[in-house]
Amino acid sequence: MNAEERQHQIVTLARRQGEVDVAKLAAELTVSAETIRRDLRLLEKHGLLRRTHGGAYPVETAKFETDLAMRTTRGVPEKRRIAAAAVGLIGDAETIFIDEGFTPQLIAEALPTDRPLTIVTASLNTAAWLATSTPATVLLLGGRVRGRTLATVDHWASGMLAGFVIDLAFVGANGISREVGLTTPDPAVADVKAQAVRAARRRIFAGVHTKFGVRTFCRFAEISDFESLVTDTGLPASEAHRYSRLGPQVIRV
Repeated sequence: MNAEERQHQIVTLARRQGEVDVAKLAAELTVSAETIRRDLRLLEKHGLLRRTHGGAYPVETAKFETDLAMRTTRGVPEKRRIAAAAVGLIGDAETIFIDEGFTPQLIAEALPTDRPLTIVTASLNTAAWLATSTPATVLLLGGRVRGRTLATVDHWASGMLAGFVIDLAFVGANGISREVGLTTPDPAVADVKAQAVRAARRRIFAGVHTKFGVRTFCRFAEISDFESLVTDTGLPASEAHRYSRLGPQVIRV
């Protein structure tokens, strides 16, 4: 196996498993750990992987996006803390948009049940949980269902959102960077997210620190559109301060 074949195999394994480990790759591919580290550095340079301590995980692009099942297995304690902190910011909001994805689903599960809420969402999983487990009024956006995330997209979903005035939107993203704002790999998803941002009086981003500094294919919002960015302490305080200078408060939990 030459270097190009080995690197292709590393990317394939990362996308299949959600992450890869240097020691395990070295053993599986019968090369040294330093060779694997060089491969990971090169793959990160080409925007295919992002390195972590002892390994790497795949970067989402227009051609690759992690599915919902994979997202439910990574960083769950951090995502639960983020969800709880985000829900603490709802104030007097009565109509709330909840985005697709696992962290937004955790936000839905943390919502208060002692007052009437109307929830708008594109996520089938979130709508089903809210409808069966809470007294909230649930509006599920119509449209084509994406098998990867079990969420609705296309003009049906965007058209419904265009008719609403929403108090608060909890929005996720595949990437958020100071240079280009919030991004996602799929244009149809970006259109729904952009419409949610336009429909809401207040907007809160909620996502783990690994989303920061990442750019994917389609931009749907500016950082200045958001009143708060809620993430975990993996985002350095110095970097959080740089984001806060663009307008929102940055909350690290």
